[in-house]
Amino acid sequence: MIYEAFLTNVLKAASNIARNNFGSINELKTKEGDANQVLTQTDLEVGKLIVQHVTEAYPEHNIIDEEAGVIDNGSDYTWVIDPIDGTSNFASNIPLYGIMIGLLYNGKPIAGGVSLPEFNEIYVAETGKGTYKNGERVFVTDKDQLISVLVAYNIDGNHTHPEVTRDELKTVGEILVNIRNVRNSGSAYDLMIFAEGKLGAHLTKTAKIWDIVAPHIIAEEAGAFVTNFAGTPIDYSNPIQKANDTFTWCMAPKPLHEQLQAIIHAN
Repeated sequence: MIYEAFLTNVLKAASNIARNNFGSINELKTKEGDANQVLTQTDLEVGKLIVQHVTEAYPEHNIIDEEAGVIDNGSDYTWVIDPIDGTSNFASNIPLYGIMIGLLYNGKPIAGGVSLPEFNEIYVAETGKGTYKNGERVFVTDKDQLISVLVAYNIDGNHTHPEVTRDELKTVGEILVNIRNVRNSGSAYDLMIFAEGKLGAHLTKTAKIWDIVAPHIIAEEAGAFVTNFAGTPIDYSNPIQKANDTFTWCMAPKPLHEQLQAIIHAN
């Protein structure tokens, strides 16, 4: 794979920073305008390291980093970085967090890597090459009935418009009564165990571009059907302009995806 070694080496270096800082966070900031989003010094340290590696290896490419912002070089390639996905977990000494790096080419995810530092696991994928966890290929579940699987549903409360959250919970309820049970760590952990077949699907209506590019290609190359929440293709065109947009997704093997879409569109 073209980007495998680069992604693996950068994620290993970033994971060392996260592991060294894990359990010793004493300063936590809430991001302005969104009480659900928090920030630690480790987010900044990890982001700085990844941006430095990308800039050195691919100086002409664009970069979107959750904390550092946008570097627009007018390229068809855009690296999308989430230094710590699951910062609230990380800051609370919960080991369910990850580091995510994705690559878009002309608005399509073509490569991605995710590290789960506390588990010493790195997942990488490239278009047409499959998904690998620590060098071994992984696949989504082969189960074809929702009632037989656990489903991850990531949801954030909308404090400004609580009716939005209450309405969404009706959909969550309908999904819940049609599956074995629901899970939510609020981090890349759920996305990766979905990609290796431990969960049957993953859904959310509240994400940013850095939350989705790496998991998209990893899930897709593991055999998942990946769309937005409504079941249509995710639009990554002009990604630099979408750094502040809200993204949604519905990821599952095709039979489970069809069943989830039937539930979603019935509500």
